[in-house]
Amino acid sequence: MTGRRRHIAHLHLHAALSEAQYDDVIELMSGITPHVQAVPPDAVQLDLTSALRYFDLSPYDMVQTAKMRLKLFYDIDSSAGLAGNRMLATMAADASAPGDTTWVPTEQAADWLYPRPVTALPGIGRATAETLSRYGLHTIGQIVDIPAATLQRLLGVGQARLLTERARGHDPRPVTPTEPAAHLTADLVLDRDCLDPARHHQAVLRLADRIGQRLRGEKQVAGRLTLTVRYADRSSSTRTRPLPEPSNHSPTLAAAALGLLTSLGLQRARVRAFVIRADDLRSADGAHRQLSLDPGDDRARSAEAAADRARRRFGSGAVYPATLAHDQRGQGRALLMS
Repeated sequence: MTGRRRHIAHLHLHAALSEAQYDDVIELMSGITPHVQAVPPDAVQLDLTSALRYFDLSPYDMVQTAKMRLKLFYDIDSSAGLAGNRMLATMAADASAPGDTTWVPTEQAADWLYPRPVTALPGIGRATAETLSRYGLHTIGQIVDIPAATLQRLLGVGQARLLTERARGHDPRPVTPTEPAAHLTADLVLDRDCLDPARHHQAVLRLADRIGQRLRGEKQVAGRLTLTVRYADRSSSTRTRPLPEPSNHSPTLAAAALGLLTSLGLQRARVRAFVIRADDLRSADGAHRQLSLDPGDDRARSAEAAADRARRRFGSGAVYPATLAHDQRGQGRALLMS
């Protein structure tokens, strides 16, 4: 993330979750960004920096999207903090009322911190707080203003330096997933229950294209796709299919996803949401692709690479497949979640 302003979100989950349910939350959040760090038992942190251009959303709207996902898919309410580093995001979340989001922009962080109690800083235990209180140091601003030598005499050199860094809002720690992402997900929650097979078809095409973009952006290929359809009555159907060969080519992914959709035989089902999951991931550099004698295949892949470059520069909506032209114009109220 060097050279870019970071945007870190800390979400408090207002629910008592089992280990399996917590794992589901981590998986759901990985549909927004691969940079997800578990903070068990009831919180999660997301580095949204690379996701903002991909989704073409503001940092605040990106957090609202994450919270909406939790509510729609698992009926979990959450409060959130958004800031330029993990410490500030955690503190902002702690300061948020249930259901609210507190955003602390980097340029306002010092002013936001200044009047807050020193005990709001992470890592300030009772003994340290009592020592500071005896000398009239109750707020973060007072820690910032006190001479460094004085603070070092009170707490010792190492602890004083760490406290000063935190009081100034500094935290270089990255959001670190516990392990590399084993899958990618994309989901689409419709604005109303949908009976139209044509819209079902377009929604699945749209998600397959998103999965392809993300795989290519991560320089990965997938060996298997899973399609889950969630219905108006909260039930769901799931189908899984291995790909003929590992791929990140959107037409290949779309063909597999549409095959899964056909196998469900939805007809006039009242659909509320679609989810596509790509797994059996591996590095694109080490993947073998069957040679094709069709020159159109190479042209399609070259066009796809050019479209990806345009999206990275101008945003995710800059270029999209012709098959989705109607979808882009006619489904503006649909909420693309990942």
